Amino acid sequence: MRTRVLYNADCPVCDAEMYAYRAYSEKNDLPIAFADLNKIDLKQWKVTEDEATRLLHVMHEGQLYVGTKAFLVLWKQMPKYRLLAKIGSFPGIFHLADIIYVNVIARVIYNRHLRRKSLDLIQRP
Repeated sequence: MRTRVLYNADCPVCDAEMYAYRAYSEKNDLPIAFADLNKIDLKQWKVTEDEATRLLHVMHEGQLYVGTKAFLVLWKQMPKYRLLAKIGSFPGIFHLADIIYVNVIARVIYNRHLRRKSLDLIQRP
């Protein structure tokens, strides 16, 4: 595959979004693979579980992209999202989107992930 996406399928938000992208990619026969970080060896991505659950990771043509850049690379591979990628690439828009994604959206999602993990540990006998 030319593009690979690493995401957390245990996260309801992440899973729903990647499901939509995966369905679109499969429908349009795009060379994009989606990997659940909980079911693969993260050494091949050279990231820890904690790093992988904090931000989206996309490997495109051998280069790793993280966070907002990862979304832009992914969207550029899908015709339906190319305009969004182009708009998101404008310097001012990218900077604002990156601040919002990294410091607000991803942080909230990551904190929810940590709470789910701690609840799972408490509920296990």
